[in-house]
Amino acid sequence: MLKIQEIRELIKLIDKSSINEFKYENDGSKIVLKKNDGTAVAYHAEEAQSQPVVTQAPPAREQVPAAEPAKENTEVKQETKTADDDDNLHKVVSPMVGTFYAASSPDEEAFVKPGDQVSKDSIVCIIEAMKLFNEIESEVNGEIVKVLVENGQLVEYGQPLFLVKAE
Repeated sequence: MLKIQEIRELIKLIDKSSINEFKYENDGSKIVLKKNDGTAVAYHAEEAQSQPVVTQAPPAREQVPAAEPAKENTEVKQETKTADDDDNLHKVVSPMVGTFYAASSPDEEAFVKPGDQVSKDSIVCIIEAMKLFNEIESEVNGEIVKVLVENGQLVEYGQPLFLVKAE
């Protein structure tokens, strides 16, 4: 039987994929996940009993709380400038859902930090998924401008990890 965390991971993966329906059967247990208009529906059945579980899919973007009216114009200008700056930078994104590690062990120094030069295919971090440690490599030559995630943080598929000023 799948654990609740494994089911949640399946829901996230299915939500991000083009799959509309997923079925899993094992030892008399059955799970069916279907996508309908932004919701994922999971059915869990054990020996002719079924209990529907409805889970809202995560929102596509996080909602940012409204700023105070006096500060709103200043914040919008700063965000626009940052967005423009980010457009000129290459984003190294997570190829999977997992846990981000900046170094190969807690005693070691981080693979990269802001200001470091990286070459194409140099290791920038590790993503741990299902007890497997996957080395993530830079896709471009350049300089690390910013590390966007914290060590030990859970990351999603496609989530930006680093900003690199490509050469």
